[in-house]
Amino acid sequence: MKTNSRTVTISLLLEILDHGYEKKAWHGPNLKGALRGVSAKGAAWRPAPGRHNIRDLVLHAAYWKYAVRRRLGGEKRGSFPVAGSNWFTSGGRPDEKAWRKDRELLEREHRQLRATIAGLRSGKKRLPEAILFGVAFHDVYHAGQIQLLKRLQARGG
Repeated sequence: MKTNSRTVTISLLLEILDHGYEKKAWHGPNLKGALRGVSAKGAAWRPAPGRHNIRDLVLHAAYWKYAVRRRLGGEKRGSFPVAGSNWFTSGGRPDEKAWRKDRELLEREHRQLRATIAGLRSGKKRLPEAILFGVAFHDVYHAGQIQLLKRLQARGG
């Protein structure tokens, strides 16, 4: 099979995206790993009034995967399943079912973004590498925040 530089670049972009989200990495937990074992109560905990909680970070990360996918695919705005954009006020404590749905939304947006990126293999448009690197780095950044929130919560705030 003959490969071209575009195919190699897209394969690398997908690999980077997956390391930030779910593949084992040398730097510590990825975004999905940072969420492992977090309960609905833990996801709703805030270190101080007006500060983000883990649930906020999950919805924020899901939104930006959606936003990048939408830009790449030329889709219209307004189809994200949660009202608003960028930062969402998650309000009170979700039950475990609502928290599971939030994590499923993040997973679904990651899978849809992957599929969109993979579909760029045969396209004519220039690849937006910087945006795609940014999505992966965004996941790693928020994984670190989640780890910090979990430690603060365990220490009693």
